[in-house]
Amino acid sequence: QVRLVESGGGLVQTGGSLRLSCTTSARTFSIYAMGWFRQAQGEERDFVAAISRSGGNTLYADSVKGRFTISRDNAKNTVYLQMTSLKPEDTAVYYCAAGDYPTTRRALYNYWGQGTQVTVSS
Repeated sequence: QVRLVESGGGLVQTGGSLRLSCTTSARTFSIYAMGWFRQAQGEERDFVAAISRSGGNTLYADSVKGRFTISRDNAKNTVYLQMTSLKPEDTAVYYCAAGDYPTTRRALYNYWGQGTQVTVSS
């Protein structure tokens, strides 16, 4: 079992920035591709970004390209989501997930964190 813990969420104004972190104690962190998803109230959980095991390959949803950056530090068992130029429509609970390879498909991730709330005020 891989336990993932997100942090870094909060309230920010439009145009602001936040950095989310997702940490695990699993010694096998580097064997997992990692993803970030988000779920707005009353909506489905949508793909945001993903990164390969080494960090060499990344994927982004069109809605966040150029504004969000996913990265990882395997020595710290941590994946990050740097979010800039935030918009009210970015408001959601953000979840990190671990899987076998980076993909936009939610069902292919095996492990999930509990989520962290991001609220962007207008």
